[in-house]
Amino acid sequence: MPPIIRVHKLSKQYRLGSASLPYSTIRESLMHFARSPLRALHRNGEAPTVWALKDIELEIERGDVVGIIGRNGAGKSTLLKILSRITEPTTGRVELYGRVASLLEVGTGFHPELTGRENIFLNGSLLGMTHKEIGAKFDEIVAFAEVEKFIDTPVKRYSSGMYVRLAFAVAAHLEPEILIVDEVLAVGDAAFQKKCLGRMQDVAREGRTVLFVSHNMAAVSALCARAMVLWQGEVQHQLGPVQTAVQNYLSQVSEMARVNLAARTDRQGAGKIRITDFRAFDSQGCELEYLSAGQEVDFRIFYSSTVARVETIVVAIGITSQVGAFVSMLSNELTGQLFQTTGNEGYFVCKVKKLPLGPGTYTINLIVRSNEMIQDWIQEATTIVVEPGDFYGTGRMPPQSHSGMLMEQEWKES
Repeated sequence: MPPIIRVHKLSKQYRLGSASLPYSTIRESLMHFARSPLRALHRNGEAPTVWALKDIELEIERGDVVGIIGRNGAGKSTLLKILSRITEPTTGRVELYGRVASLLEVGTGFHPELTGRENIFLNGSLLGMTHKEIGAKFDEIVAFAEVEKFIDTPVKRYSSGMYVRLAFAVAAHLEPEILIVDEVLAVGDAAFQKKCLGRMQDVAREGRTVLFVSHNMAAVSALCARAMVLWQGEVQHQLGPVQTAVQNYLSQVSEMARVNLAARTDRQGAGKIRITDFRAFDSQGCELEYLSAGQEVDFRIFYSSTVARVETIVVAIGITSQVGAFVSMLSNELTGQLFQTTGNEGYFVCKVKKLPLGPGTYTINLIVRSNEMIQDWIQEATTIVVEPGDFYGTGRMPPQSHSGMLMEQEWKES
């Protein structure tokens, strides 16, 4: 039996910043070219290009549960879009031997003007299912998505959480041979993410194929038997045992964490404010190389700005474990201390009076928003190392295997 997915010499090139002319008639286009053929050819030749994928080779067997991991810009989403037949490759070939259901971003495959009910039947039809087959799964889909009250409401009025719950329920329950799921599950809450992972495990046990993209290495390790690592559009680690792939990816994260943040190119945002550095200081203002559980810490996010005044600034520090499991978030929005203006450079300070992290290495993700618009977002910006400390004032600490978040506590006997 052939592999259910076979990818051979797959590449995808995008043209960047190519200027487009206004719509014109064929006659106008020919006249424009006739008057200045060299300029037209020169302009088209100048547009820069980037290879999002380059010579990807991949074979996935029926029933495999495969993780595709890599940093932002590695080409993961581009690969999934090609496998989902949303976009075409520049070169190479993809062979698919089964129906594909994909959940790549909120709203994929949904028509905003149609109701939830109508979109379920539309998606099922696109998968080649009959009205009767879809109807047999309908109640199960609605119950899983928890949108019973809104099933006859146009989905354009759904929240992002409702949207993704229904989209995942449709993709996972309409019996595709291949289920493709991107990082979109991060939109849901923790309970729904757990529910989705359980459903994907059920799909895998039924002998269907799952492709899963996530930055959460704990989820990838729990769900997938095999994984591959992409780096700048190329396969850095061939498809193999998931733990080996995860270790390869974590070494990438550690390497990138040593790069100057001002020089990082794998960032998103409008850019009025750019994060240039992240450092930790103790209560006396001395910079810390290592942190201790229970100590007072000032986290400083250094920035540069292209404008003198920026309104309603929100800064957030996301903390994840070394395998990508979420630990905590620090944000001035949570404390109601929004910043209104900045100079052209400076730093924001987040004071943590008693660091509640157990010993270990943690990954720091940084984001700055203003007026609800992302200005700068660097995932896996750096790492911090926390050493044992006297958090409880007793000289005792839980074993490292049980010391993620430390909580102040008091016990009584009655």
